[in-house]
Amino acid sequence: MTALDADVVIVGAGFSGIGMAIALKKRGKETFVVLERASDVGGTWRDNVYPGCACDVPAMLYSFSFETQTDWTRVYPSQKEIWQYVRACARKYGLLPSIRFNCDVVDAAYDERDAVWTVRTRDDGSLRCRALVSATGPLNTWSIPEIPGIERFAGTIFHSANWDTSFDPRGKRVAAVGTGASAIQFVPEIAPAAEHLTVFQRTAPWIIPRGDRPISHRRRKRRRIPFYAWLERARIYWSLEIRALGLAVNPKLAPAVEAIALKHLARQVPDETLRRKLTPNFVLGCKRVLLSSNYYPSLCRSNVELVTEPIAKLTENAVVTRDGRAHAVDAVIFGTGFRPNGALAALDVRGRSGITLRDAWRGGQQAYLGTSVAGFPNFFTLIGPNTGLGHNSMILMMESQFAYVLDALELLRRTHARAVDVKPGVQAEFNRRLQRRMQRTVWTTGCKSWYLDDDGVNRALWPGFTFTYRWLTRRVAAERYELIR
Repeated sequence: MTALDADVVIVGAGFSGIGMAIALKKRGKETFVVLERASDVGGTWRDNVYPGCACDVPAMLYSFSFETQTDWTRVYPSQKEIWQYVRACARKYGLLPSIRFNCDVVDAAYDERDAVWTVRTRDDGSLRCRALVSATGPLNTWSIPEIPGIERFAGTIFHSANWDTSFDPRGKRVAAVGTGASAIQFVPEIAPAAEHLTVFQRTAPWIIPRGDRPISHRRRKRRRIPFYAWLERARIYWSLEIRALGLAVNPKLAPAVEAIALKHLARQVPDETLRRKLTPNFVLGCKRVLLSSNYYPSLCRSNVELVTEPIAKLTENAVVTRDGRAHAVDAVIFGTGFRPNGALAALDVRGRSGITLRDAWRGGQQAYLGTSVAGFPNFFTLIGPNTGLGHNSMILMMESQFAYVLDALELLRRTHARAVDVKPGVQAEFNRRLQRRMQRTVWTTGCKSWYLDDDGVNRALWPGFTFTYRWLTRRVAAERYELIR
């Protein structure tokens, strides 16, 4: 019998990796190892430390259902609070001894003879395991536009996800490139300090009021009553889940929410010219809907300028736009987002017959239920292709996948199979149906967003309700998998 270092190896100790490890431990499966390239748990909530970083899902729902923290200080938690929550979960469930920190995975290969995975790390270590779970996260590979002259810029330059903590905007001319979810959080924080802030906008986003507020001590006490906490979580869930009607069912419902967003814009931006620049030209929801109550006011400051002319190049000390105007700056901050599942696609994973995940996804990333990939037995992806959400908490999708992976492992035990591999035809048919359903969603109404690949196909989001996904992943249908004995 092949000697194993662990039954399960989990790559990544962010939200999904920690949650998967807890699920294994609660099921009594102790022989797992978590490999984490950094020195602490937390993933995106450890790495993103830009000013103003916070969640855009209420705290009571942006937490595990089995670990509902009641002491959140605000409706929308800050980066620091969420990071502390993930760390507390890892400690409470005794995961730290099972996590190998500063352990960067370089490749993983499936051995067809022994039906085991060998995972190699950058320090020349290796582990053999029966099942491999990728919890690398969907949004951790920075997207920086290819701007001519970027290497010539002599000032401070960085991406928001790699925030330079030594950077002080006071007295500096700063360029903020991008107006997505990160930018609308850090722009209001640095605008009062900068001598001048130039915000470069490619597309005006839809923004609705954030509605954030401190949570009173009395309310936090009430949340300690389990039934009250359950009711509040359920209320938040359904208030968000109903948004899927306008995103994935009938985009014609969008104008009702657009009216709220336009009223918010009119109330906060009195200048007609600026307001015109900030008015979106696409259906609400086609790109990510943003939440903010202080972004628009920050653009109305006398030391802030919104530029909508495309960037042509960078020089040693300026951002030059296509109209030839040179915007002198001392620092450039890219708030230009991420490439979906970039870390997973870049990982050298080799399945049956030596095929790499990169080759399998050459025509576009796809999986069965966003979790199993044909040709890669006992390999599972958490928050893989088409499992992202535009309306609710990603924790809901993660927990569905935890249960699905556990059921796959139980199927192995019950049938005495060594591995399970989703049938190629099953995966192909699932994705054909998914993409047919995608055609009626708001994400195909014509805007350009990170949801879409270069070929215009949405391989990022789930085109439906979270409870539908929960139903589909409630158990592993053995007939849809090849059982390798």
